Parts: sequence; structure tokens; C-alpha cells
Amino acid sequence: MGGYRRALRRPDQTLPWMPENQQSAQQHDQPESSTNRTVTRDHFIPPRMYCVETICAPCGVVIGWAKFVKSESPTNILNFLESVYPTEESRPSYICVDKACLVLRTCVSNGSWETWKKTSRFIVDSYHYTNHSATDNLCRKWCNPAPLDGSAPNLVVVENDAHGRPYYKRAFNTQACEQLNAWLGGFEQILKRMTSGNFDWFLHTMLVYHTSQVIKRQGEMNKDDDSDEEEEGQE
Repeated sequence: MGGYRRALRRPDQTLPWMPENQQSAQQHDQPESSTNRTVTRDHFIPPRMYCVETICAPCGVVIGWAKFVKSESPTNILNFLESVYPTEESRPSYICVDKACLVLRTCVSNGSWETWKKTSRFIVDSYHYTNHSATDNLCRKWCNPAPLDGSAPNLVVVENDAHGRPYYKRAFNTQACEQLNAWLGGFEQILKRMTSGNFDWFLHTMLVYHTSQVIKRQGEMNKDDDSDEEEEGQE
């Protein structure tokens, strides 16, 4: 294993053939300063990519992904959504984003809300919603993933517990992307040492594999449900 260890680059190690990373750290969600730009070469260096953004269905099926080079700004998120959902007919009713309130504000300010409001509503996923400001009225009113005032009956349903007592339950899994990110985190050390082409191929392949496994599990669950219904009908 010694040879393999020498072949791997430590995260803080710069090899002679790699360009120096002279770009200063950018504040999260802030526009890039004109003085904070450097000339990039025609090859991929992991520190120059800000993040990978994914879009998932509530069941876990991956719909799309993209690399964000400079920031995860609301404008970049909107551009990504518009590239995946170019027509009104293709857009979902709800879009869960960890910073949905910022995306909504940007959407209203740049005028694109006039189109999005016809089909979709931006909500914060349940994992991040607890960390959003309780005094942000826009976030609490329009981006709540589980409103109990009846304004979004498709997001909250009533179920009964084992004792027959009713309780509120979220109708959809709003943390599908967070769960996918946790799974992808296991490949981080491999991905950060890849060239651009290998990075894209490996990540896309793993997302396709993940989606195929999700669809396979759903098929098995549907078969089990059908078998249970047949047994109940025979009884």
C-alpha cells in the first residue's frame, strides 16, 4: 500500500504541475467581486468548484445535477431550475430548497416569479427550516414545508397512531437531496482527486446507479403491496 499512498495527493499538497490557487475565499451566497477573479486554465482543479447541486424527486430518484463553479447563489439556483424545467408543463408544484426564501426573494426581484407562480411554490426542506429565522414572515408564510393552517393540504396529511389518535404527518420526504448528499459524501476523497472528465463520468454513473436502486426498491415494495392485497381478498 505504500506505493498507493505516495500516488495520492494530500488535500493541502500542491504538486509542481498544478496551478496555484490564488483565489480568496468567497462568502456564502455573495456575488463574486470583480477583484476576486483569477485566470483559470483549461483543466479542472477541485478547489475551483464551489459545489455540486442535485435535484431529486421525493422518492429519491435523481432528476438532474450540475456543478456550481463560484457560488450557490439564488440566481444560480434559478438558472439551474430553469434549465431542468424549461416549460411550465414540466415544473413541479413544490420545489424544496434549503434557502427557498432567498430564492423566492430573488425570483420576485428579477421578475421571473410571474412565470414560476403559475406552477410552483418554493418551500424550505424540513431539515433546514428549523434554523431559519422565526421572525422572517416571508419564509414562515410562503416557504413553510408543513403549514398547519390549511394553506397547503398537499403537504400535510392526517394519520392515526396505534391508539387511533389523529396526528399531522408530512405527505412527502423533503429531505431526499440531503440524504443523497450524505451518500455522495462517501466518495468525496475520490472525487476531489479526479480530472474534470473523470469527475463528471464517475458522479453521473453513481447517480444513475443510485436511481436504478431506488426504482428497484420501489418495484419490490409495490409487488409486496399487491401480494398483501391479494391475500386479504382471498380471506
